[in-house]
Amino acid sequence: MKTPAILSVLGEDRVGIVAAISNALAEASVNIEDIRQTIISGIFSMTMLVTVDEEKTPFEEVQSRLDTVAQDLGMQITLQREDVFRYMHRI
Repeated sequence: MKTPAILSVLGEDRVGIVAAISNALAEASVNIEDIRQTIISGIFSMTMLVTVDEEKTPFEEVQSRLDTVAQDLGMQITLQREDVFRYMHRI
């Protein structure tokens, strides 16, 4: 089963953020469909639309791997299923 998801990253800018997150996603067989990032006054913000291949890596395991990356980078990383994200942010 392929699950579309929204990945959000927020924290102090530093070298290697995109590399660390992209590597963790690749190791979990997660495909990056779209990516947007910005830096405002030294604060890094990134949003990705990704597809989690749950036959290869369960969604919860991807979240766990990203929690480890978040700790290593000292950043906030959130992964939400796209349908849950859209439901929570509808007007």
